[in-house]
Amino acid sequence: MGETRVRVRLSNVADEAAAAAGKPAGAAVRAFEVDALVDTGAVRSCVPQPLLDRLGIQPTDHMMVEYANGQKEAVGVAYGVMFDILHRRSSDDALALGDEVLIGQTLLEKMDLLVDCASRRVIPNPAHPDVAVNKLK
Repeated sequence: MGETRVRVRLSNVADEAAAAAGKPAGAAVRAFEVDALVDTGAVRSCVPQPLLDRLGIQPTDHMMVEYANGQKEAVGVAYGVMFDILHRRSSDDALALGDEVLIGQTLLEKMDLLVDCASRRVIPNPAHPDVAVNKLK
């Protein structure tokens, strides 16, 4: 089985909120697109610190993480990242970690996206192909 990758647009939630409110901002919405690794074994998503810097987002908290080898480490948590995958958007926090964007389970669930392992791609949930549906029960 190979790895699954997906194109993701990252942006700064505060910039987007200011633009939506019609407030004149000193700069445009900070955003860019990257290819991300999808890891169904990871609960949280990760964005490398240099990319968070480009978005103008700094970690404001720390969280203990455990790697696959059992090693534990405290890493920064950055709030206010908007993720756009396959025209589905969700804001989420991101661990400031690694050298590439990693999409974890929590974000996939929030966006109602599934991993098609046979074709190594991310797809909208076939039960809800047009819009993300989140269960609340």
